[in-house]
Amino acid sequence: MPHFKKFITLSLFIAPLIFSANSFAFNMPKEFASLGTRVIATKHHTPKKEVFFEKTDYATAAPSNSSAEVKTAILEQFSNWKGTRYHLGGTTHKGVDCSALMQHIFNDSFHKSLPRTTTQQIKNGEKVNKEQLKPGDLVFFKTSPGMRHVGVYVGDNKFIHASSSEGVTMSSLANRYWVTHYETARRLEVMG
Repeated sequence: MPHFKKFITLSLFIAPLIFSANSFAFNMPKEFASLGTRVIATKHHTPKKEVFFEKTDYATAAPSNSSAEVKTAILEQFSNWKGTRYHLGGTTHKGVDCSALMQHIFNDSFHKSLPRTTTQQIKNGEKVNKEQLKPGDLVFFKTSPGMRHVGVYVGDNKFIHASSSEGVTMSSLANRYWVTHYETARRLEVMG
């Protein structure tokens, strides 16, 4: 009987993996292809099995692997918003602007409230040098006199934002446009 219970338990954990192991099954970004699985081995020399991590409560998580946890949480939100069109003043999936997207990402991932505008958001957190960016840092750009743009850094020199030309997307900080318009970055406490 104990072996049967273990078999049923493992089956319940493995079934979702089998049906969603490829990120394309749910039209998710390719960034998810290797996220969220862990290899486990059982005591009885059976083949190793992959199971999904349990979602962490980010508001109380220990900072042991905080950058990876923050990145994963942000990428989960990105999958919900990717492709949403840009709309100045928009706050929904019908159209969203850059600062509203940051509000949604931080509220839905970390239960952290952000102010509504980039002018207010840039006043939050600690200033961070561009060379020391970590996933979850807000990156700000001066796009024209009196206009700012904001995104959230996810690592590998990339950030997620609501682009006026592409909608919600992931871009490289190495792109010439973003390099010339980069203003500053701010680190908010999102873990613990």
